[in-house]
Amino acid sequence: MSFYKFNKNDIILNTLKTYPKSEFFAYDSNVYYNNRSQISGAFTNSVGCVPSGFLNLYEYNIDRNSGSTGFIYPYITKSGTRVAFKTISTTEFDSSTAFAYGDVITGSYPLSASLYREYIQASAGRRTTYAPRFPPFDATRYHVDALKNTLDYYTYLSNHYAFSSSYGDKAEQEINLISIPSIFFGSGIQKGSVSLKFLVSGSIIGELQDIKQNGELIQIGPSGSTGSGSVAGVVLYTEGFLVLTGSWQLEATARNYLNNLSSLVQSKWVYFGNGLTGSVITPSGDSTMRYVASHVEFKGTNNIPVMTMFCNAPKGELNYSNNPTFVEYGKNYSYSTSSTTFVENTNMTIKNTISSSYADPTGSFTKQVFISQVGIFDEQKNLIGIAKVAKPVKKTEERDLTFKIKLDL
Repeated sequence: MSFYKFNKNDIILNTLKTYPKSEFFAYDSNVYYNNRSQISGAFTNSVGCVPSGFLNLYEYNIDRNSGSTGFIYPYITKSGTRVAFKTISTTEFDSSTAFAYGDVITGSYPLSASLYREYIQASAGRRTTYAPRFPPFDATRYHVDALKNTLDYYTYLSNHYAFSSSYGDKAEQEINLISIPSIFFGSGIQKGSVSLKFLVSGSIIGELQDIKQNGELIQIGPSGSTGSGSVAGVVLYTEGFLVLTGSWQLEATARNYLNNLSSLVQSKWVYFGNGLTGSVITPSGDSTMRYVASHVEFKGTNNIPVMTMFCNAPKGELNYSNNPTFVEYGKNYSYSTSSTTFVENTNMTIKNTISSSYADPTGSFTKQVFISQVGIFDEQKNLIGIAKVAKPVKKTEERDLTFKIKLDL
């Protein structure tokens, strides 16, 4: 086997930047990701083992049923190494009533991801103390407070990012916070790609886009509608958040956005996304919400390192093969040995594979081989990769070849 070392110009490292598109459509308490509907499997009613609109992060337990095939799950045995899952506190781990030494601590798969919406009510004033507030809303203002420094940092892009300004105080105002897991956008959301559409009975009553590519979500439609041209919120491109504060009415009809039939309200951007996982989800089939839908669209940014390798097959070289068909039929790679010698058969005839213009005879013999794959080795000559060609390439003594191999790192 012949080995060739890569020269300094034979390996090129670069980065491929892609912008995968993601769409979420929420309607009647159901969410659809990239127009995918729920697919039933042989063992479960969801092949992906997650609800519609979700991604199975590592594609664990695909089309498995806990009752028949059994789910796979992570586990750790409690021992003196004190290794446990992050969800297990030190106090709980040390408690003999919770876990004894030798007990198996288990987790569960699959892990899933989708958009998450938090509706946050307007507060009477800026808080100086913190106390949990759950019903009738799951979300608290703490998640918005946690974004204070991040929002203030991006004020160089737009003053609408400011946590407190003439545009409003995010410590007090009504806010709609939509979280986008990074699995959907990679290293960041592409600027200028965000689009939010508020639909009723199939018609758009409001559309937001970051047309300035500075994070401002500006209402661009319908033309001439209330709030047209106004900023209804901002995008945190790197962190993956949509912060909506638009409080103008988009239509006159009152609807059950707050899941309280005695407190119907008109459509506003702070109520956008009802049906996404999170707080204040109106039950499926509610007559006031039957024709209301939300559409979220954006592009992510993925940086893929790519290694390009040029493998050269020089003239006059690589014209011999260890393939048994390289010699005439019936000729074997035989050898003889003794206590002092090892002698290979020197009378083997190479098979003449040169084609002729006639059907029966062959052409004049010259050396040629057909290269079907290229092996990549490390410095210790350990095989670390194989590149195969779709069709074997003929190599003669008079020609040199270069194989271009690309590898995503």
